[in-house]
Amino acid sequence: MCGITGFYQAEAADKDVMSNILEAMSNTLVHRGPDSAGMWIDGDSGIYFAHRRLSIQDLSPLGNQPMLSQSGRFVIIFNGEIYNFLELRKKLEMEGCSFKGGSDTEVMLAAIEAWGLGRALANFTGMFAFVLWDRRVKQLILARDRLGEKPLYYGWQGNTFLFGSELKALRPHYSWNNIINRDAVGLLLRHNYIPAPWSIFEGIFKLLPGTFLTLDTSTRRYRTERFWSLAEIFSKGQEASLDLPADEIVSLLEYKLLGIIKRQMIADVPVGAFLSGGIDSSTVVALMQAQRATPVKTFTIGFNEDEFNEAKYAKAIAKHLGTEHTELYLTPKNVLDVIPKINMIYDEPFADSSQLPTFLISKLTREQVTVSLSGDGGDELFCGYPSYFKTHASWKWISRYPLSVRRTLAGAIRRLPTKVVNQLLYWPLRYFSNRSPHLAGMRLQRKSSTWQYNSLQEFYRQSISYWTDTAVVRGCRDIDYAMNSPATDFTGWDDYKLMQYLDAACYLPDDILTKVDRAAMANSLETRIPFLDHEFVELAAKIPTDVNLRHPLGKWPLREILKRYVPTELTERPKKGFAVPLAQWLRNELKEWAGDLLSQQALSNTGMFDGRLVQNTWNNHINNLADNSFHLWGLIIYQSWNECWKSTA
Repeated sequence: MCGITGFYQAEAADKDVMSNILEAMSNTLVHRGPDSAGMWIDGDSGIYFAHRRLSIQDLSPLGNQPMLSQSGRFVIIFNGEIYNFLELRKKLEMEGCSFKGGSDTEVMLAAIEAWGLGRALANFTGMFAFVLWDRRVKQLILARDRLGEKPLYYGWQGNTFLFGSELKALRPHYSWNNIINRDAVGLLLRHNYIPAPWSIFEGIFKLLPGTFLTLDTSTRRYRTERFWSLAEIFSKGQEASLDLPADEIVSLLEYKLLGIIKRQMIADVPVGAFLSGGIDSSTVVALMQAQRATPVKTFTIGFNEDEFNEAKYAKAIAKHLGTEHTELYLTPKNVLDVIPKINMIYDEPFADSSQLPTFLISKLTREQVTVSLSGDGGDELFCGYPSYFKTHASWKWISRYPLSVRRTLAGAIRRLPTKVVNQLLYWPLRYFSNRSPHLAGMRLQRKSSTWQYNSLQEFYRQSISYWTDTAVVRGCRDIDYAMNSPATDFTGWDDYKLMQYLDAACYLPDDILTKVDRAAMANSLETRIPFLDHEFVELAAKIPTDVNLRHPLGKWPLREILKRYVPTELTERPKKGFAVPLAQWLRNELKEWAGDLLSQQALSNTGMFDGRLVQNTWNNHINNLADNSFHLWGLIIYQSWNECWKSTA
């Protein structure tokens, strides 16, 4: 696991000056690679590469980067792990290749040189982001793994093409312009993260998963191409779903997952695992321990607020499996201590509040191991999010009515004062529901905004959005990304598969994997995610929806695998996720800090938001009239980030 950065300078420049800039860029990524650093410069061609190394495989200097291919044609900087590099090495040796060291990087270069980029990418199994310079044809190539486990930013700033693992690595270059992308801020408030290909800055993009970019330095133009398509995988999976008895599907998945986990436990440094106590992480740990003679080191975070705490379940599962377990209980003070670091850890505003415990569990884990396996991806692959069931039921009911009727009714509800809607719903809710009558009007008005859409794709996007109206951001437009892209034809798709795909294409890489990568790498910890092995994803995409839904909360195949190792009484309970008690903390321990950031003066200084709307949202929350915590957290994080980065809109 490493950090990579560099640039292509399209105009002549002083080599010593450029070398100093490159070194400064590299130094921003020390946390991603504390073990060694390297640079490679071709000043005549305008190519500048820098690499920071966290040594995992082949700890010797023979694994250092930037690395040249044996012929000298290619130079690479690479972040990630190629899990099948030993298999690829054997194939290449049979074709006449020889190797000096034992790193996966050397194997990657040999594969690219022997087979060409396309075939090499198709054969790589792992997580990766790399930049390759082809000295023969003067082309710069950027590539990112299939599911987006490893990050890669890029873009033109003036006459300079910048690239790097994190945004902070790009800032030391004098061409950096620091202009905020207001449309991206709208996406931030909608989802509490900024989805690819966008970033918070104008002209800087995230390379999409499963994609490579080729920059022709003779024309200074680039193109992007997909070498693996998640949409195609899900589409083909539905067309050729597994026609097997359900118990055979479970055994097939277990067999495949055992092999993947065995391969991902290979390292020349200590390996452990995150254990939340949920289905996904418990399955990963159970299959790890089943293949280890010694106890697996496991780590979890707990909360003193019982409704958010799964640590007691993780502890019981660890005891049953016989792992060496470590836990840490968080307090609001722990969180307050981390908050000042968040903006520089994530570079762009990122407002998934579980970033806080994720950083702290990564810090705890790094004290004992260098690599940690994680259970991320299980919900997307096996239909585990509660939002799927709620959305499916709502859409099934709403889509029966003509769009014109739905839009008229929704408009009427939104125009009524909230107090009037509350009064209309008060008595029905009091007698037929246990939900709070005084909040019913606000809930109904928010929900009605989703009634005006004529496709499940848009209905789901709106249903999971925090701010559905981008008007809160002044001068913001609604821009295309995976959730609302017209590029994919979903005709004939299963409803659940559609929602799973949308989350796997957007929420998974841009929220979950971003959160884990930055939190872990800030602590120089490598994370590996067995569920995201691309062959496992391709297999999971073929599972019929009715098999996933044989359990009322989804994920039936994973539950059945886990049942073979852990008693169900330790695992069967409602999903909690990795949330923090944000609503409570914003009304108490974090109230002063958040209130300052959302004050009229602070909002005026930023000039980004509709101050009246923001203040109204804040006041309703702190007066306990509504739980606006997740609406507010995106605003708070942006305001805090803006102060930290001193950006100008």
